[in-house]
Amino acid sequence: MRIVDTVAFGLTDVGRRRLSNEDAYLIDDSFRLYVVADGMGGHNAGEVASEQAVDTLHGMVRSEQACLQEVADLPEGADRGNTMPPSMRKSLRVMESAVQAATYMVFGLGEANPEQKGMGTTMSALVLRGGYALTAQVGDSRIYLVRDGHAEQITEDHTLVAWQIKKGLITEEEARHSRQKNVITRAVGSREYVQVDTRAIAVKPGDRFLLCSDGLHGYLEDREITDLMAGTVQEAATRAVDIANKRGGRDNITAVVVDIVA
Repeated sequence: MRIVDTVAFGLTDVGRRRLSNEDAYLIDDSFRLYVVADGMGGHNAGEVASEQAVDTLHGMVRSEQACLQEVADLPEGADRGNTMPPSMRKSLRVMESAVQAATYMVFGLGEANPEQKGMGTTMSALVLRGGYALTAQVGDSRIYLVRDGHAEQITEDHTLVAWQIKKGLITEEEARHSRQKNVITRAVGSREYVQVDTRAIAVKPGDRFLLCSDGLHGYLEDREITDLMAGTVQEAATRAVDIANKRGGRDNITAVVVDIVA
C-alpha cells in the first residue's frame, strides 16, 4: 500500500541536568526524510557534530532523489530478504553513503580543530518512499514503529550492553543496571569510517514512527510507547519529552513523531 502523505512534529529539550543541547533533528516533509542525532564531545563539540552530521546527510540524500524515487515504484513485498530488487539495494546504499559522508565531515572538522578532536554523534535516519521506509542507524538513538496498537524498535543499539545481551553474556535485567549501559560502540565522526546498519520495511497508512535520542528512550519501557504515542504527532512528541523530564531529565531529550496518512 503506497504512502499518500506524511505529517511530522519534532521537539528537543536540554533536559534538567545539562547546560547545553547537543541533540539535533531534521524534519523534511517535502522529501519525507527524518533524522535524530545525539552529539558527544567537549567544548560544545557534540553540538557541532550532530548539526554538521544532519546537514551533511540531508544534502547527500536529497542529491539522490532519482535513485530513491525508484523505490516508490516497487510492488509490495520488495523488502523481503534475498529477493530485494537492485533499486532498493541501491537506495539503501544511498542512505549508508550519506551517513559515511557525515562521518568523514565530522571527523575532518575534529582533526582541523584540536578542541573538537574525537567528537561524534549518533544518527538515526528514516526516508519514506512508495510503500517503504528506509532506515540508516549508528549509535543508540532509536526508531520505533507503532502499528495496530503495538510498538516495535526497528533499529539496533550500538552499545556495549546491547552487544553483551546479544552474545548472552548478560540479561536484559542486568543491562538495566549496568554501569556500562551508556558506552557506545559506533559513532558518526569519531573515526573516518563507521559501520552503518540499513533496513527496508514495508509500511502502510496509519503507521506512526518515533525517532528519539537516548535521553528519551532511556526513561521508557517498550510497553509504554504505544500509549505514549497516542493523539496527534505534536501531542505525542510533547508528552514524550515531558515524561523524560519528569523522570529525571539527566540528558538532552529529542523526539520526532511521523505519521503515514491514508
